[in-house]
Amino acid sequence: MPIPAAWAHLPFFANDYPALKAALIAETRVILPPEAQRFAALDACAPTDTRVVILGQDPYPTPGHAHGLAFSVEPDVRPLPRSLGNIYKEMREDLGDAPENGDLRFWASQGVLLLNTALTVPAGEAGGHAKLGWNRLVEEVLTEISSRPTAFVLWGKQAQTLARHISAPKNGGQHLLIESAHPSPLSARRGFFGSRPFSRINSWLAAQGQPAINWTRP
Repeated sequence: MPIPAAWAHLPFFANDYPALKAALIAETRVILPPEAQRFAALDACAPTDTRVVILGQDPYPTPGHAHGLAFSVEPDVRPLPRSLGNIYKEMREDLGDAPENGDLRFWASQGVLLLNTALTVPAGEAGGHAKLGWNRLVEEVLTEISSRPTAFVLWGKQAQTLARHISAPKNGGQHLLIESAHPSPLSARRGFFGSRPFSRINSWLAAQGQPAINWTRP
């Protein structure tokens, strides 16, 4: 599992990752996503390219779903995971359209970092790696990115506990911070539906003089 080159300077990789990697190697359970995909989100978005951060909880615990980008699945996955189905439901209400499949890599290519608070999960055990130590990496990623004005979307309480690691931009300006319930079927009706994050992000980007994110069509 090569360390993402653009993020290799983060202290996590020298200080914390060796022990975490050893714990993963020692695991007897099936771990998701596959090893080669665990840093896919960071590989897809270098710090200087990241314009939007969407922070979730942990990878999908269903084998064949998680592929390293939060909420995203391979294009042939049917039916969609329920959280992603709710994201698309909100997107249709917000923008009038949604992607035709669950592959969100085209978001990443536009500077949307799709990150979870944990980068691995044992198959069938949601939250099983919540305390493994990935949070330290996520904290450092948030601090790194927040040096420039960025749109941060924190879905769910676990993501929101890391908001304290978002610092003020170094050269002025302000972030966009959107916090709501997680899109999971257990919580989506507690504030995720109706939050209109996609249009709010694009309005904020326009105010920064940046192009909008194309959320709906690769």
